[in-house]
Amino acid sequence: MVDLLSSVMALTLFAPTEPLAVTRFELVLPLARAQRPAELIAKVRNATEQDATLTAEIVAPPGLTVTLPPRPVIVAAQDEATLTATVTAASAGEQPLSLVLRAGDQVVARRELRINFLPPRASEKLPYLPEPRPVRSKLLVGAHHCPLWEKDRPEMWNQLLVHPERTPALGFYDQANPEVADWETKWAADHGVDFFIYCWYRTSQGKPVETMFSSAIHDGLFKSRYASQMKFTIMWENQNRGKAGVADEADLFGNLLPYWIDNYFKHPSYLKVDNRPVLFIYRPEFLVQDLGGEAQVRAAFDKMREACRQAGFAGLTILGEYRGLDRRHLELMQRLGLDYTFAYCWHVNNHPTPQQAIDAQLGYIKQTQALGVLPQVVTVSQAWSGWRDEGSIWKIPPTEFRSLLAQAKEFIGTLPADQLGSQMLLLDNWNEWGEGHYLAPYREYGFGYLDAVREVLHGETSPPDDVLPQDIGLGPYDTAYWAWRNAAEAGRRLASRKVTKPGAPAEGLVGWWAFDEDAAAPVACDWSGQRRGAVITRATRAAGRDGQALVCDGGWAVVPFQEALNLSSALSIECWVRTTVTGQRNTWMVNRVLSGGTDTGFRLGLLDDKPCFEVPLTEFSHHLTAPQTLPTGRWVHLAGTFDGQLMRLYVDGVEVATMPRPGPLKPSQLHLVLGNYEVNHTACFHGLLDEVRLWSRALTAAEVRRSAGQP
Repeated sequence: MVDLLSSVMALTLFAPTEPLAVTRFELVLPLARAQRPAELIAKVRNATEQDATLTAEIVAPPGLTVTLPPRPVIVAAQDEATLTATVTAASAGEQPLSLVLRAGDQVVARRELRINFLPPRASEKLPYLPEPRPVRSKLLVGAHHCPLWEKDRPEMWNQLLVHPERTPALGFYDQANPEVADWETKWAADHGVDFFIYCWYRTSQGKPVETMFSSAIHDGLFKSRYASQMKFTIMWENQNRGKAGVADEADLFGNLLPYWIDNYFKHPSYLKVDNRPVLFIYRPEFLVQDLGGEAQVRAAFDKMREACRQAGFAGLTILGEYRGLDRRHLELMQRLGLDYTFAYCWHVNNHPTPQQAIDAQLGYIKQTQALGVLPQVVTVSQAWSGWRDEGSIWKIPPTEFRSLLAQAKEFIGTLPADQLGSQMLLLDNWNEWGEGHYLAPYREYGFGYLDAVREVLHGETSPPDDVLPQDIGLGPYDTAYWAWRNAAEAGRRLASRKVTKPGAPAEGLVGWWAFDEDAAAPVACDWSGQRRGAVITRATRAAGRDGQALVCDGGWAVVPFQEALNLSSALSIECWVRTTVTGQRNTWMVNRVLSGGTDTGFRLGLLDDKPCFEVPLTEFSHHLTAPQTLPTGRWVHLAGTFDGQLMRLYVDGVEVATMPRPGPLKPSQLHLVLGNYEVNHTACFHGLLDEVRLWSRALTAAEVRRSAGQP
């Protein structure tokens, strides 16, 4: 069963602010070759209440041949239409296209697209991808590998819907597929990347090891045909305190280290330098708390090295992540007994130009060396955006990236010959598609970054055969993703139906989610008649206060972002809840205070079993909490109101708490979650949720009493 929406970005993209909009215009396959027809697809969204009949034109420069069916584009009211075409380029290179939609003589929508056509190559049919032809040199080149791309987590690809130019050559792939691992091995080895550093996640501590996002190693790499031609290592992602680290020394030596030795270190493809496994740790300083002190961490590292010697190795090389220049932090890492420092990535502030990003990274690298505290293994970063384009955004194109690689290689040559840093260079990142840094072949620059690695770091000027799956009749590798995506689009159509209940429309009513659809319906329509429906995931229905209610036991319903959710000067939330579960210390049933917007939005939930209403002014501020716990075993009406100056909280129509909170709300691009704090989160309300209504004004006390059924 495909989840209709594990996250809401997909639906958000189908909520244009313009009456008629092109929500998608891109290649069907990730990459295109010159002299071979490439399929295009466009989605046209009609947000009006009338059907639209449009004509379409694709404007292309000389050298491109476009085939577009001449029939009109008919888009039903509040619906979407699909448009297909083909484009053929005479030669390789980047070319612009423009899709123009007209109603009569008037242009009503336009969308631009740039396509980087790769050099021509004859198509053929092969039973499997060709064997890698590794490029080797004295320099050991590794690439950080981000293993988040599992078929049951399609929402991880959402940022690429905003940035389709990042689409990987394998599409929105499933990393557990051994054939995907073989493509990565081939492309990496052919261009001189010797090993991957997989981010490695533990799900809980103090007991036998359980992992998440490990399918890239265990199902992909280990079962792949060419696994012997690619080295790998792990970076312990221990930043989630209490879950991803170690409970104590007994946990480290009774559970974690034996798991690593048996599953990874002893694997013939695990990276060992001088017969020492190489281990990367993301937050080594967190081990001070885990193990009880600095001395305990140092002793534990020494015991880990001895355990590796007992397992037949010459020891263990341990590297700790740090991307700053605080001498005190480096001295702490030195006291902990780490062998080297490294950076997972380099953060460069103020949206730098490519040259500024290069200079800043080299400055970090050289200053780290000048501090002389802990030897380093050099990392170079290609780009950065963050998961939601937060903070500083920058990218170094392949041509400039060659300069960064050359200068990093020259610097490495100055390091002491007995240090690992003199023989190793780390690349950030192979495939961090969501966060905006990646080297693997993809839509915008093709093999540009890998060609730079091959040429600059290994002196190989003759180009390899940069083969793609479609060149040899293999693939696709993204069928699971598109099954989810198509289901999400179907859910969007269902959720946007126009439905009403008695009492709607009403002044200031933004949305009304009553959950009164059929028990198996995958959506919660907006019964205010404004089509602001939600898609339900992993949640069911039961008999409610009025009709059906949402069963909230880990599932959720998501209303995609639309401008109407950006309430400014006033708001009210009201709902009915029923629970028999106590001990709900931090659970939420209506929430728009999310990562990326913790100082904006609103939410209603429970803190220590007490109803809580929040309208933050600063990060997570202004929690208005009831003095008494939520009654259990019966239906309870909750309401929170805000008039621009004062927050009020009501339980069963009675005002129980107030709090000053002067000033408007900050706008955001966030969605609204019902039944949970966030998509796939543990801070979910446990119980039944019914009749959620959101208002753009502060309800009066009398109105709240009437909603609660009080005289």
